[in-house]
Amino acid sequence: MAQKNNQHKKRPAGLPRPTIWWVYGVIGAAIFGWYLFGESSDTPLPSEWTAVERMVGQGEVEKIRVINRDKAEVFLAETAADRYRTDSAKLYRRLPVEGPHLTFTIPSVDSFREDLRAVEQTSGHSVPVVYETRSGEWTGILVNLLPWVLIIAVWFFLMRSMSRGAGGGAGGGIMNVGKARAQVFDKNNARPITFKDVAGLEEAKVEIMEIVDFLKKADKYKELGAKIPKGALLVGPPGTGKTLLAKAVAGEANVPFLSISGSDFVEMFVGVGASRVRDLFEQAKQKAPCIVFIDEIDAIGRARGKNAGFSGNDERENTLNQLLTEMDGFQTNTGVIVLAATNRADILDKALMRAGRFDRQIEVGLPDVREREEIFEVHLRPLKLDPALDRGFLARQTPGFSGADIANVCNEAALIAARHNKKFIGKEDFLAAIDRIIGGLERKNKIITDEEKRTIAYHEAGHATVSWILENASPLIKVTIIPRGKALGAAWYLPEERQ
Repeated sequence: MAQKNNQHKKRPAGLPRPTIWWVYGVIGAAIFGWYLFGESSDTPLPSEWTAVERMVGQGEVEKIRVINRDKAEVFLAETAADRYRTDSAKLYRRLPVEGPHLTFTIPSVDSFREDLRAVEQTSGHSVPVVYETRSGEWTGILVNLLPWVLIIAVWFFLMRSMSRGAGGGAGGGIMNVGKARAQVFDKNNARPITFKDVAGLEEAKVEIMEIVDFLKKADKYKELGAKIPKGALLVGPPGTGKTLLAKAVAGEANVPFLSISGSDFVEMFVGVGASRVRDLFEQAKQKAPCIVFIDEIDAIGRARGKNAGFSGNDERENTLNQLLTEMDGFQTNTGVIVLAATNRADILDKALMRAGRFDRQIEVGLPDVREREEIFEVHLRPLKLDPALDRGFLARQTPGFSGADIANVCNEAALIAARHNKKFIGKEDFLAAIDRIIGGLERKNKIITDEEKRTIAYHEAGHATVSWILENASPLIKVTIIPRGKALGAAWYLPEERQ
């Protein structure tokens, strides 16, 4: 064992780890090199005219073939070839068994014919000459190799495409197409998000912290016979912090946290979604106790039988069936808690929502005025603010805003202040940012006639007058005839946050 460790330490730091592609590369290079440069027993030996002239004079040449008028191939008689192979000079030991045996270059056909005729007249031996035209050797080699090159290139392209599209997060490769591409978070992750970083959502944090507390102090609950909830579903409008709350759970729980999106299970290959669900829970069992978070679960949790345009053998339904089995089927997943988030709980399958799979539905709603003030405190920390800015005023001016909307207000206010070359972000910048988000961009250059302006003013004044007279109407905060977005004017009210 120590010897293996020493061998591993000797590996240079910059040397890449060997893979199966190295083997393919070596094999391909060897085949290509042997095809180009490898000499076989059928390859004629290079020679010169002087040696061939002597053989012609001795009657050892059977025939000569001239190739492309610049190269000659010599066919020796069988007895002469056998004698040269056993010659002690070892010059012709590698003569081919079958001709041609020798090859040499001729300067021109005319001079070659004259030299050969002279030798024939002197020796009395006649040698027939055959002329032949061939295409270039490199052309022939390329023609022979081209189909193999195309096959290898297409195969390599398909393998790379399928590995990127189907198995990138699980190590790549066609064999990993059914692997779940879940991100793993644990206590070693730098800068974890905790519940202190989540402003508002007090009720949701209380419910979800019970799950975290069970993972930290499981013995206290088990002594009373309590069982940990198998799943918790975070439900709420977009931008209210469902995913942020899950990140806080990952930072607080001190157990492995597997995060994956519902769309990651949807694939063009049949059976891949169910395979990835099985692999996800297999990873979770190996890391138990752990938490599995599925974001946007409605991508695979839609009620079965209601998918328009799909048959009963829909791939999404197969994935959902596998998820139902893994969460609460014949085999129980001890120590695996499933968190999921969606803003479309009404379309989820009833079998997925029942107790035993998602025991709790945690409502993550829009923040109230006190929670909005806490959220403003979080997003205002990195900004350079006017010291007289009232956070409570901003919270009261943004009823119905989600956490994402408040983050957008803070960023828009900073952009507006920078556009006007201000050193601090003031109250007016935040009010302009709120108007920008609610009503849209001001359209000061819109062409409106004086008569149209007067009509718009009467219209908006009517809204303001009626709301002022009515006893139970919401307080009026602003009336404008400056066009914003698609509206020519607006009367804005501040509704009372009471149900």
